[in-house]
Amino acid sequence: LFSLLHRPSPLAHPAFSPAAASTLDYLRSSCAVLVLGAGGLGCELLKNLALSGFGNIHVIDMDTIDVTNLNRQFLFRPKDVGSPKAAVAAAFINERVPGVTVTPHHGDLTLQDADFYSQFNLIISGLDSIVARRWLNAFIISLVDPSDPSTIIPIIDGGTESLLGQSRVIIPHHTACFECTLSLFPPQTSFPLCTLANTPRLPEHCIEYAHIVLYPQSNPFGPNVPLNPDNPDHIAWLHDRATARATQFGITPPSYRLTQGVVKNIIPAIASTNAVIAASCAAEALKLVTQAAPPMDNYMMYNGTASVYTFTYRNDRRPDCPVCGAANSAARRLRIPKPAAEVTLEDVVNAVAEDPELQMRQAGVRAAGGEVLYFATPEVLRKETEGNLARRMADMVGGEMPWRVVVSDAKLPFVRELEVTPE
Repeated sequence: LFSLLHRPSPLAHPAFSPAAASTLDYLRSSCAVLVLGAGGLGCELLKNLALSGFGNIHVIDMDTIDVTNLNRQFLFRPKDVGSPKAAVAAAFINERVPGVTVTPHHGDLTLQDADFYSQFNLIISGLDSIVARRWLNAFIISLVDPSDPSTIIPIIDGGTESLLGQSRVIIPHHTACFECTLSLFPPQTSFPLCTLANTPRLPEHCIEYAHIVLYPQSNPFGPNVPLNPDNPDHIAWLHDRATARATQFGITPPSYRLTQGVVKNIIPAIASTNAVIAASCAAEALKLVTQAAPPMDNYMMYNGTASVYTFTYRNDRRPDCPVCGAANSAARRLRIPKPAAEVTLEDVVNAVAEDPELQMRQAGVRAAGGEVLYFATPEVLRKETEGNLARRMADMVGGEMPWRVVVSDAKLPFVRELEVTPE
């Protein structure tokens, strides 16, 4: 690393200054890096960052170690099962790599405040949840003061699924943010709550209803005992309730295996894919901090299904992006493929959930004038407003089109104004 930083290079960033001692001191002591997630990708990231010279690393993860993690999350051992991932991963790196301090945080990243995130110079995401990544993207961009460049915190985002992966560099208000390219991700396998509650059509709908609605209502294993997808008794309880609901609606009953798969949202994980993407993310972190080379501009995709294939290209910012766009208050057109007289509020809620650029699965819908039409959460509001789902939009917001509504999601820190247009 010293050899790389102490002399000029034609491949370096234009702002690079060959002052190895000061750069290394900043890298090892002053530069605070936050790693989100200590799972398969997070373990690789922590190892790579520590061995690349980063000395002040923080990691946050809300999960505990399960025996199924041990085949690819190599910072964990059988004795660690049941312990917080962040704490065990930090302890392993601290013991193994002298001079590196990894500080663990066991908790939900969406519950951390601005003071927590503002202490970091760089954030690297190893999350497997699209919702969490959208939340992080919007929150970090909201911290930017246009008159103070020091409030810009770069985000390096990595993601893997089986033999596919991607890494990207997000410089708030300078490059495309995560929300700008949301349509690149296929909608995740989850279902609008109104469909689960009122018009289930698939065995998966019955499983999710038992999971999201019946389990919190019944507390079958005691108050404040969360569902454990690795506990056979918990899965058996869900399977029984999902089977009863499927029978009620004339749906093929789910199998025990399907019940477990839906609840755990099982995504194939391959260690080599994690290694490739983590290496890319760590290299981008080193380039951003040392300016030894220009950073990626700004998206790299990896495909290992037939060979080892990567392609890097630039994603442009969306002017109408609700998070970073200049016109983030502009209304977005939402088309419903039904005649106006047949469009119900449930059609709008389902369309908001399934639209590739919205993907709001716990939507709250208000009329443009502020009247509450429907809220998926909390449960008390859902019960009060779910009767509106079957009502026609023309009766609720008037006959003049397009119908203007404001939608929000309990898990996202922004709202969207929509112009709903039937076809």
